[in-house]
Amino acid sequence: MVKTAPAASLKLTPRLEQELARFLQLQQLEQHWHGGLPVLLLDRCWLRLQALAVERLAAELPPDCTAAAPELESFRRCCRDGLSPAAAEAHCWREFGEESCRLALKRHWQAQERGHHGWTLQAYLAFLDRYRHAFAMAGPRPLPLLVLARSGSAEAHRILWLVAP
Repeated sequence: MVKTAPAASLKLTPRLEQELARFLQLQQLEQHWHGGLPVLLLDRCWLRLQALAVERLAAELPPDCTAAAPELESFRRCCRDGLSPAAAEAHCWREFGEESCRLALKRHWQAQERGHHGWTLQAYLAFLDRYRHAFAMAGPRPLPLLVLARSGSAEAHRILWLVAP
């Protein structure tokens, strides 16, 4: 799961702090939700701050959606409905085909092994919902900053919601 953390937990260089301040000022000028709103990505290893439009986020940082494969969703639904795992598997094989079910499971486990730092389809959709909801509220507009997990680590990406002072 992607973690949400307070901005105070972030240590930045003066240059990055200036960039953040500039983006925060620009964010306050926005009045309505739209796909061009900025999302900041911070790569701590390279001290690189990148701004991209929210509509480009999924292309630049694809969420892991392997758990949402129809074959796996059907299996989980069958188990929730009381079928044994073996009966649920047989049902899915009839519905989708044995090879399709095995491929969906293989993709899911490969994604788990590669790691997604908590950036799943569910986390991505929750992020979008929170960002969109922030524009329906009165007051300062928060600016999301995704602090990317270090490559090869098991840590999760962190989302900081920055607000101008």
